[in-house]
Amino acid sequence: MLRQTLSQLLGARRTRTGEGNGTTGRIRLPLPPALSASLGYDAVGVPAQYGFRLMSHLPRAGCVFADADKWWWIVPSGSDLDLDWPEQASYATGAYVPAGRPRLIHAPESRTPYTPPIPLFLMVCQVTGVAPSWARSGPPRAVSAP
Repeated sequence: MLRQTLSQLLGARRTRTGEGNGTTGRIRLPLPPALSASLGYDAVGVPAQYGFRLMSHLPRAGCVFADADKWWWIVPSGSDLDLDWPEQASYATGAYVPAGRPRLIHAPESRTPYTPPIPLFLMVCQVTGVAPSWARSGPPRAVSAP
């Protein structure tokens, strides 16, 4: 599986270097039509150097897109709430990523495109050497007694 992914990624690199359009816009990562994204979707980008390590250590991976610079993991919308993603990671709301040529390199066996965000967050923190931290989403709330 990793060998196939590497060959697809290198193929994307070859086609990308031949293009010189200089587009600096953003594109939305397209999900395969057979998958249900009922929760909406965002993307978490990590430097390509961490891609294979993350893929091999996550318990389950959803759709993963890659180009020569970044690997993009599809997560449910709002997966940035209360999480301080490491500086090396890029969070793309609505999965609008810098226009390059990211290609789908992994599709899940299930009908959902998502990579679970908490295991992804913890693994990204581990590979980048950053201690995980959660943002506070407001003042502490007390639960009233019955």
